[in-house]
This record gives sequence, C-alpha cells and structure tokens, in this order.
Amino acid sequence: MERVGLYLNKKIVVFLIGIVLSAVNANLVHKKFEYKYSFKPPYLAQKDGSVPFWEYGGNAIASAEKVRIAPSLRSQKGAIWTKNPINFDWWEVDIAFRVTGRGRVGADGLAFWYTQSKGAYDGEVFGSSDQWVGLGIFFDSFDNDGKHNNPYIMAVVNDGTQQFAHQLDGSTQMLAGCLRDFRNKPFPTRAKIEYYQNILTVLFHNGMTNNEQDYEVCLRAENVVLPKSGYFGLSAATGGLADDHDVIHFLTNSLHLPGQISTSNAVPGEEQQKLTQEYQDYQRKLEQQKADYRKEHPDEQKDPDIDEWFESDSQRELRQIFQGQNQIFQVVRELNNKLDEVVGRQERTMSLITQSAGGVAAPSATGHAPAPAGGYAGDTIRRHEVDAVFNNQNQILNTAREIRQFILELKTRADTILNNQAKQPTAQVQSVGYDTQSLISEMRDGLNHVKQNVAQVAQKIDQSPGGCPSVSCVSVTTLLVITVVQLLVILGYNIYRDNKDSQAKKFY
Repeated sequence: MERVGLYLNKKIVVFLIGIVLSAVNANLVHKKFEYKYSFKPPYLAQKDGSVPFWEYGGNAIASAEKVRIAPSLRSQKGAIWTKNPINFDWWEVDIAFRVTGRGRVGADGLAFWYTQSKGAYDGEVFGSSDQWVGLGIFFDSFDNDGKHNNPYIMAVVNDGTQQFAHQLDGSTQMLAGCLRDFRNKPFPTRAKIEYYQNILTVLFHNGMTNNEQDYEVCLRAENVVLPKSGYFGLSAATGGLADDHDVIHFLTNSLHLPGQISTSNAVPGEEQQKLTQEYQDYQRKLEQQKADYRKEHPDEQKDPDIDEWFESDSQRELRQIFQGQNQIFQVVRELNNKLDEVVGRQERTMSLITQSAGGVAAPSATGHAPAPAGGYAGDTIRRHEVDAVFNNQNQILNTAREIRQFILELKTRADTILNNQAKQPTAQVQSVGYDTQSLISEMRDGLNHVKQNVAQVAQKIDQSPGGCPSVSCVSVTTLLVITVVQLLVILGYNIYRDNKDSQAKKFY
C-alpha cells in the first residue's frame, strides 16, 4: 500500500508540473523579425540614396551608416516613414539614436510614430503632422514650459481631434513619461517600445555603457488602444537651438502567441524565384565591379603580412607592463583609502611624544581626556622608546634613498638601450635582444635585493630593545611602500613611453 501511495503521489506531482509548464508556455511570446519595417547599417541607404521599404523627406539625409532626421541647423524638419502599413497586431521596436549638439541645451527633439496614416515631413509636432490618429513617443530636449524638466520622454495617444500643447510640453496630454537625459552620450542611446495586448511599455538605455542589455523601465501604460494596420515613422525638428538627430537602426519584431504565427506572409514561389534571380544578378555585378577595380588599381593589391597576425616580443612586453601598471594602480588605490587612518594615528603618536617631552598633559586629537597630574596613562611613550623610533626612521630613510638611486640608475640604462635601438639604419625598434633581457634580469635582481633590505630593516625594528610603537612603525612602513610603488610606476611609465615613441618612428 505504501508503494501504491508513493506511486500515486509521483503521478500527481508530474501532472501538476505539466500543468504549470503548459501555463508558462502559453504566456510565452514569440518574436518574428520584420525586415520590411526595419533598417540598419551597413549599407543602410542604396547608391541612389533610397532606403529599402522606407521613404523620407524634408531635411532628412540617409547615408550608409545612419539616417540624419534633422541636422544641427536652425528651423530644420525631417521625417522617415514606412511605405506600407503593418500586417500584425502586436509589435516591438528597437531604436538606436544619437542626439548631439555643441550647446548645453538643445532643441527640439525626436519622435517615434505609429499612426493610422503617414504624417507630413515638415509638420508642427517634432517635424510631423498634428492631430494624428495613433501613438507618438516624444524625446523632448527643450524646456518650453520653464519647469526645468527636460530632456523628457513621453507617450501621447491622439484620436485625431486634439492639438499638441507645445507651450506645456504636452504635460496635460501624455499617458506617462520619464525624465531621462539622452543628449551627448558616449554611446548610442536606445529605446525599446513594446505594444502587446493593449499594454504599452517603453524601456530606455542611457548610452553611458556599451552593454546592449542595460535597459531601464521608462513608462508602462495599460488599456492603450491603437489603430490596426498603421505606419511606423520617425521625425525630428530644430528651432532657435539645434542638434543633430541621427537614427542608427530601427528594428521591428512582430509578437505572437505560440502556434499563432501566420503563414500567410510566406513568399510565393514566383516571387521567391524573382528575388533569387535578382540576388544572383547583384552578386555577378558585384564580382564584375571588383574585377574592374583590380584592373584599374593593380598597385593596391598587396599580399597580407602574416607577421601582423601575431604578437611581437615588444608588444608582449608592453602588454605585460600595462597589466602590471593596472595591478599597481589597484594597490595604490587601496592604500589611499587607508591613508587618512594612518595620518590620524601618526598625529596622535606625535601628540603623545610632545606630552612626554614637555611634561604637560594636553587633550588628544581623538577627544580622550588628559592623563592625571600624578602620572601618565598606560599607553604613554618613554624617552628611550622615542630615540628608538627616530633611529629606525633614519635607517628606513637611508634605505629609501639607496632604493631611489638604484631605480634611477636602472632607468638611465634602460633609456640608453632604447635610444640605441631607435637609431638603427631602418629606423625601427628591434625586437627584445640580449641587452634588454639582461637589463630586465638586473631590474628583477635589484627589486629582490630591495625586498631583502626592507625585510632586514623590519626585522631589526622588531628586535630593537626598546620596541617600536605599533602606530609609528605601521605608518612609516606604509609610507615607504607608497614611495617604492610610486617609483616603480614612474619607471614603468617611462619605459612604456620610450617604447611607444621608438615604435612610432617606423611610420615616418
């Protein structure tokens, strides 16, 4: 009976898991790329300046890498629209764009459209028509209402009866919006607009990183009803102030539930053959143009240099130096975080030394009460301990001077070798030879010798009869380490700079 019960329980669990998986799969969304409603580089525009499946006008300019909707001149307007309406209900659009200008404030902005009919190319609302029927996503860069809330991203739905309130920046008409800066970013800013089951979602990428998945939610609105079979479009406009409004790509995906992807969009056999024939003709023309170009420019045909495919000894050495510099930088940054604490402890120690020498109890820097008149607290320092501290510090300073002289000598020898290599008859820096290898070996031995000297000094300090207060010893050692690290950084940078200068000579 127990086995039968366990068997039934397993069957029930498997059945429930199947129901859950079925429900999850039912909610999954299938995406289908729609090339007839998209454009992207390279070869965005054809030789005649046209964009396949799109048409543009006004002051818009199309190139192989982008579409400049409106240039950075005053009172410019432009737009680009799809030639045909869409044949699907739900969609997702990914737009990559740049809005750049010289001024701190720009104007007017960029707009994404999904409307029942195509708008104008020189309209009043960001370069397109007012009183539209459908959706407009506005990237407004100019503050018309004086509320200091721009650049701003907003969604506005219009039924064809409302005029856009320019003086109020559309604040009374928008569904939702977010305050995001999209001007003059190091990487292209991106917007992902999704309309699925009457829910509108806008995700925004601020262009501060090159990570394509670094999106954040800008707005989300439910119960949004848009017309069927509309047109996609982009428009932009400038005013008294001007920005360049460049769109890099416009990628459209239709959204479908599993099993609902229509097969009516399949290309018929005759059209498929026609497209195949056009593609083959294009390939033949391309090969012919390549052959003609080779005949007209025989001097430009050069065999590839296989040596450039591999890393040379100098490049490997520079890479290792650069990695070492990064590690040193990380160590210096960590030490810098502790520098304030070390300085505070050193000031407290000097205060105790002053109290011991003058016989006067003064309040400490940390706010503790002074010692009583009859004696000192247990953490005071005596005269022979002060002498021991000074002697140890003098030894450490002498050792630091020796290290500095040794490193300067190494730098001088390295500069001499690199200069001799740069003066070769071919004016090229030779690969790492015997002199450079011996110099690197000497530098390694010298650094090991420095480490041994520092260890011996630390051991002498620990074995001193009077002992060394932990606060002072730690602070001086830390300062010594920082000094050595800085000297190493200077030496590494000089070697790296000389190598780069010597390599640059082969181009002249």
